[in-house]
Amino acid sequence: QGQLVESGGGLVQAGGSLRLSCAASGYIFSGGVMGWYRQAPGTQRELVGFITTIGLTNYADSVKGRFTISRDNAKNTVFLQMNSLKPEDTAHYYCYAKSYESTQINYWGQGTQVTVSS
Repeated sequence: QGQLVESGGGLVQAGGSLRLSCAASGYIFSGGVMGWYRQAPGTQRELVGFITTIGLTNYADSVKGRFTISRDNAKNTVFLQMNSLKPEDTAHYYCYAKSYESTQINYWGQGTQVTVSS
């Protein structure tokens, strides 16, 4: 049984920063990716980015240069550092985990709200 618990959302002014955490407990898988999707009301769900087991990262064009994903393998936790936040970053952020072998998301976090004020 695996579980993802995320935290760190909140309200921040434009230009500010937030760091989201996604902690995995129990067995997840040996190889795969962990990252975040986000969705704002009236918009399509967007892949923010992910990090692989060996630390390779990928980001949506909309967040490149501003967001950074990292991981602490000892604590089995992935972080999303969000800098230079913009109002358009306002969304509900969902942590996820997917094994390389799976074609679908294996685990979802409960989600956390990020609100960026103008």
